[in-house]
Amino acid sequence: MAVEVSDVPGAKRYEARVDGESEVAGVAEYIRTAELVAFVHTEVGPEYEGRGVGSALARTALDEARASKLRVLATCPFFAGWISRHPEYQDLLYQSRSKVSD
Repeated sequence: MAVEVSDVPGAKRYEARVDGESEVAGVAEYIRTAELVAFVHTEVGPEYEGRGVGSALARTALDEARASKLRVLATCPFFAGWISRHPEYQDLLYQSRSKVSD
């Protein structure tokens, strides 16, 4: 099964399609600024769950964030969990610059 992921900036989301089908198999919605991309919601159709669609969305979106030198805020539980299981992407995570005083 081939999963193709593309960024659709007008819809503020990445879309995944399987085996060249026109039907969208999954989406990863985001909010992007000049310095940051926040992944806010990921959804994969029930018929595509467990087939690598979510992983393809995450990997493509995070690789593009890295290429664009953007930090990542993973408010979406799927993205947060995926990044925690893939340490090679943890350097992308946004860290607040404010310091907490004791």
